[in-house]
Amino acid sequence: MSYTFLGRYFTAEAGTSDAANSEDGPSSSAFFFYQQSTYPRDCKEVQEQCSSHNSTGVFMIKPDGYLEPFEVYCDGTDTSGGWTVIQRRIDGSIDFGRDWDSYKTGFGFLSREFWLGNEKLSFLTNQKKYQLVIDMTTSNGSLIRVSYDHFRISDAFSYFKLVNLGLYSGETDVVTLCPTNMVYTNCSTACQRTCEAPGICQDDVCTEVEACVCRDGYFLLGSDCVPREQCGCYESEGQTIVPEGEFNVNPRCTRKGVCTDGQISWDETYACSPNAVCDVRNDIRRCYCTGGYRGDGEVCERPPKDCQEIYEDGTSDNGIYRIEPTGWTGEAFEVYCNMTDGGGWTRYEIRIDLVNKEGAPYYAKFDFFRINDESDNYRLSGVGTYSGTADQRSNPDGYALTYHRNYQFSTKDETMMLYSGNCATYYLGAWWYNNCYYSNLNGRYGHSYFYWYYLPGSDNYLQFVEMKIRPV
Repeated sequence: MSYTFLGRYFTAEAGTSDAANSEDGPSSSAFFFYQQSTYPRDCKEVQEQCSSHNSTGVFMIKPDGYLEPFEVYCDGTDTSGGWTVIQRRIDGSIDFGRDWDSYKTGFGFLSREFWLGNEKLSFLTNQKKYQLVIDMTTSNGSLIRVSYDHFRISDAFSYFKLVNLGLYSGETDVVTLCPTNMVYTNCSTACQRTCEAPGICQDDVCTEVEACVCRDGYFLLGSDCVPREQCGCYESEGQTIVPEGEFNVNPRCTRKGVCTDGQISWDETYACSPNAVCDVRNDIRRCYCTGGYRGDGEVCERPPKDCQEIYEDGTSDNGIYRIEPTGWTGEAFEVYCNMTDGGGWTRYEIRIDLVNKEGAPYYAKFDFFRINDESDNYRLSGVGTYSGTADQRSNPDGYALTYHRNYQFSTKDETMMLYSGNCATYYLGAWWYNNCYYSNLNGRYGHSYFYWYYLPGSDNYLQFVEMKIRPV
């Protein structure tokens, strides 16, 4: 009894004939009575009739009762041979989402992907008893074989019904499961390449006769197999892998390289500015500006003059930054920059956010704010027009702060008041005291002297305050 193999994957280029040849042929019942053809009826008979030992490739067959001979792909590579391949899928090059007529006549190319055709398959499987074997390769390279001992489909009249499968043989050969992009293979012929040394076969990869190795075109990166474009570049001095398209600076910051097509192109002129240091931050080594200077590390310029300039440079995170205001002769100093509410709050106009003891939030904003230098005891020389929610009066003007306009700053040891006493001492704070205050935002926390007058509600005492300034 001859057997016909169905559904095996191959890559041999034995021919390019189209599997869809003829749509014609008898269409009667599911049972057939035919005369013997002069052509071989299947690939088993091809093997028996072939004068050479090579029975793998494209051959003509003519099943009993089929009107014209047609081409099939025969597989004679294993020990028994004689397999008629009725379907193959290997790379997705052929669209299998087709209509009834396409599956009836067949489609694709016998040397690549194809479906032989239900009409041909019907005549084939009704002339003898055929075994069905399906070989599959999973996405991780595992090979699976299933077998059924009696495969037969009906004719077009019965809509090519799967009439019989027979017994499942249980001969499922599942090769050791390999990780993605790996195949299980003989180590004597395997060439495992790595991202670190893509041109060298690694001899120490295989410790057994067979093992999982990367597919052709893939390289070992850690424990994963990746395509070449994901390997990046290996930098021997720092013993690191640089991803494709990214840069790397050597440990002394004396050169900088960019990984392109697996090769690092080095800029030997790379060097740190006198106002920068070679450092690793967030796992990135390069030159970093210091002392409040800004730049890429190769060129470091003066610090920003205020938080508004930092904000305009694209920084939107609240935090501590170094600034150097125009005209400032000392070292750059740190300030807390609030980047909310339009960002860049440091100087010029002022916003004061307050929360009273009951937890209600308010704010006062003045479109101009300025104090003089130490020679004038930091006089509050400018307080502009008020807007906000922190003045409950019918004609609010922010009197809690404007009351202190043009007064010098006083502390418990330095009073600058015309008033005979020291408000800073008496009210436990430091402020631009008049006689004495309508606001005392530096008063002792938790005390009734921590205060903003005319705050809406019955509670003028505070649990939170924040003052912030920015350029107008």
